[in-house]
Amino acid sequence: MPQIVIPDDEPAVLVPSQAYRKLDGHHVRAYDTRPETPDDLVARIRDAEVVINIRSSCRFDKAVLEACPSLRMISIWGTGTDNVDLQGAAERGVRVTNTPAVAKNAVAEHTLMLMLAAGRRIIEVDRRVRLGEWPRAMITELHGKTLGLIGLGAIGTQVARLGKGIGMNVVAWTFHPSDELAAEIGFEFVSLDQLLRLSDVVSVHVRQSGETTGMISTEQFEMMKSTAIFINTARGAIVNERALVAALRSGAIAAAGLDVFGTEPLDSATPFSDLSNVVLTPHSAGISPETTEAGLAMAVDNVLDFLAGTPSHVVA
Repeated sequence: MPQIVIPDDEPAVLVPSQAYRKLDGHHVRAYDTRPETPDDLVARIRDAEVVINIRSSCRFDKAVLEACPSLRMISIWGTGTDNVDLQGAAERGVRVTNTPAVAKNAVAEHTLMLMLAAGRRIIEVDRRVRLGEWPRAMITELHGKTLGLIGLGAIGTQVARLGKGIGMNVVAWTFHPSDELAAEIGFEFVSLDQLLRLSDVVSVHVRQSGETTGMISTEQFEMMKSTAIFINTARGAIVNERALVAALRSGAIAAAGLDVFGTEPLDSATPFSDLSNVVLTPHSAGISPETTEAGLAMAVDNVLDFLAGTPSHVVA
């Protein structure tokens, strides 16, 4: 019977889930801590044929893959695959799957929340009210403003629908534009430079890859309106954080809402801590009970489909 290893279920989400029951009868070994080093990860999965990956902090690079000759499959909980050497996996015959679209509603709602919280300065207003103050005229109304979406996968598409739903004008840039989708929802495709200059809110929804890492930096922030709000619920490495901090401090942009960071968990000494015009959440946009259970179920189903010879949701 194939050995299935879950090397990183901390804090535990898969083992307590209903989805885990689907693995009854299979040879499963689950760890309730995260590997501290690549060698620690290898020690846990060296003899595994299948790995179910919960945390993106586990990195399946070339060295790890080479040290695990029995490995046939990595099932990722989530859509991001930047923690896996996909080319190396393909060369070694290791199938990689993910769980697309299950978090689209949760992440889209979180994106809208960050837009509203940053635009209405909710964190600062809440603090001042608790101090006995009664601040006024501190909000940005989003109705009638332009929402610019960088990336238009399942999440970006849902954010487009929510933006239209609250009366925003929506423009988008993506690697794979669809005129049919634009007509269905009612938005316009523009160049990336146009999007940055036109938008009152810029929201990032591309996957992290060689093409997108560091794609938003000083030059891009300088194109944006000084009143613009920047949102990132995609991946931290897509944005040059030093450039973002500088833009927030100088007033080059008005505010930001961030759920993802270059290094996670975010260090308490982060320069973001000193900025009143940024709203921070701990990479939690997709963590709702409904989304968690659905995503875990898909990750397990991907394993069962692979073992049955009918792989699904394959990315490599």
